[in-house]
Amino acid sequence: MDKLEEEKIGKEEDEHAVESDENSQGKDIEVDEDRLPSRAMAIHEHIRQDGEKELERDAMALLWSAIAAGLSMGASLLAKGIFHVQLEGVPGGFLLENLGYTFGFVIVIMARQQLFTENTVTAVLPIMQNPTLRNIGLLLRLWGVVLLGNLIGTGTAAWAFEYMPVFDEPTRDAFVKIGMDIMKNTPFEMFANAIISGWIIATMVWMFPSAGSAKIVVIILMTWLIALADTTHIVVGTVEVLYLVFNGDLQWHEFFWPFALPTLAGNICGGTFIFALLSHAQIRNDMSNARKAEAKAQADEQAKRKKEAKHG
Repeated sequence: MDKLEEEKIGKEEDEHAVESDENSQGKDIEVDEDRLPSRAMAIHEHIRQDGEKELERDAMALLWSAIAAGLSMGASLLAKGIFHVQLEGVPGGFLLENLGYTFGFVIVIMARQQLFTENTVTAVLPIMQNPTLRNIGLLLRLWGVVLLGNLIGTGTAAWAFEYMPVFDEPTRDAFVKIGMDIMKNTPFEMFANAIISGWIIATMVWMFPSAGSAKIVVIILMTWLIALADTTHIVVGTVEVLYLVFNGDLQWHEFFWPFALPTLAGNICGGTFIFALLSHAQIRNDMSNARKAEAKAQADEQAKRKKEAKHG
């Protein structure tokens, strides 16, 4: 690799670098829970640092990962549809049917694929801490690329479910019923339900640093709750609604309104703004006190050195 190529790569890395304390100091900040003022701040720092890594990723890498996530989310409609057929008439079948909703989330999150409302929540915290134009631009870039990739992947999955000769008629009818249940909501109901699902997803992300080996249990429980509450999610719902578009039950404009736009807005409000803002607000004073304590310690150390130099 010649010098010009190295300079070009370095310039691209600089353009995608998040403006943060780590990058300004040229090293990672160690998250030591014993030295931080609260457990909440330790969790916040874990998630914020993960968010910075997501913001700095290459756009094409983000896109392909997001497409893979969209395809994987088709597993939620697939499992839920199969459960619906097999559990028809079984007491309590509703509970197990909605367990199928969790399949796509388990695949996507455990495989570290890019999912809008999951990875994009973590990326908000660096902006809360340093709301610069560069950081906001990186956030919008991440949102746009991930959402585009998710929609491409979910659209491909929905098309395959409709046109590939894989499923029998009862399963296809179940897919239609699942999609039609979503479309019964008004635009405002889509928006309100999406706020709840966005909030639950953000809560799930906040629990990950403490979950350890129980992470998969957290994913199943929290996403199962989303399904049981009949809330709307922009990625899973896109598979379900686009299936109706491809089989002719809906027109394209009905996908965008009343479904996609209100649901996207609700997910962003519930997960990104409300939860992230509250999560950042609860540790804001801790962060301020920690900085003051660090500054005081540095000032004391400098005063001590000056005193030693004077007497030396």
